[in-house]
Amino acid sequence: MKSKVVDNNENLLSGVTRRDFMKFCTAVAATMGLPLGMVPKIAEAITSPQRPPVIWLSGQECTGCVETLLRTNHPSIDSLIFDLISLEYSETLNAGSGHQAEAARTKSIEANKGKFILVVDGAIPVKDKGIYCMIAGKPVLDILNETAPLAAAVIAIGSCAAWGGVAAASPNPTGATPVHEILKGKGIPVVNIPGCPPNPYNFLSTVIHYLTFKKLPALDDKGRPKFAYSRLIHENCERRPHFDAGRFAEQFGDEGHRQGFCLYKLGCKGPETYNNCSTLPFNDTPGCWPVATGSPCFGCSEEKVGFNSPLFSKAKVVFPTPPAGHTDAVPEKGGGAKGFAYGVAGAAIGAAAVALTKRDGKED
Repeated sequence: MKSKVVDNNENLLSGVTRRDFMKFCTAVAATMGLPLGMVPKIAEAITSPQRPPVIWLSGQECTGCVETLLRTNHPSIDSLIFDLISLEYSETLNAGSGHQAEAARTKSIEANKGKFILVVDGAIPVKDKGIYCMIAGKPVLDILNETAPLAAAVIAIGSCAAWGGVAAASPNPTGATPVHEILKGKGIPVVNIPGCPPNPYNFLSTVIHYLTFKKLPALDDKGRPKFAYSRLIHENCERRPHFDAGRFAEQFGDEGHRQGFCLYKLGCKGPETYNNCSTLPFNDTPGCWPVATGSPCFGCSEEKVGFNSPLFSKAKVVFPTPPAGHTDAVPEKGGGAKGFAYGVAGAAIGAAAVALTKRDGKED
């Protein structure tokens, strides 16, 4: 038997079964740390015929933040833009182009003042009055300053929009600037969803929170949703036990690397990067995130880490204290006592490795 919400909105759900739909709503609630009692309210908000209009602007970017949305399954991109939101303008996904697209954007903004969500991906160049990124012959800097005051909320998606990203890396010849800095002091709420690209569900959950509660989710001091960016990647990393035991890959392709040892010595920035990569994999695929595939986290979602710190420099570890002891990663039969002894030694090695990175501010 279908729920009343689903029965009344069958067309809006594009034939999705009640079971799958409620699974999705439950997953969204869990992602945002909401109680199960909020699931019906989320379902009602999602199936409401009053879809929020969205204007999507692109600055200095690679289109990766749009591409990540194309790979969502719950909902799929067609369900997102046709069922959940009303995507009024997006340079990448527009059906029209040129003067037709610009006219549609202007018309939508005028009709939805104070109601639409403005999404921005990419950094905003400010040098030479922003001439380094033009849309329809107009600097994106001017378009942002004209559009943002008319929006209900602004979401800066991706590290370029949130922190400046690769476009703002030294020497930053175009004066690439994050969105929140452009809008600073104008009383416009800006949510940062950093990542290169970010997990699409961090963005979708933010939009759904807004749909459900008519307000933005709780944010940290950097404007990021706390439900996604309140914990260090290092805390829940699948390689964390190896870090605590002092088991590190020393080189790419060595024995430790092949056995899944910690990538700290190869420059992993997980110990200083706040994100949910280690608990919410990409593409709905377990193990689909950089560290699981053997690539160190480079801190793309953390301000002044990704695109600023050298790739193979060691991270600043916030929680270096290891447990009392560990067994071997692959213990020999009957080697329990020996494994414990090695574990204690490994714990000391792990703590020492971190201490060395802090010695006089130099790397070992």
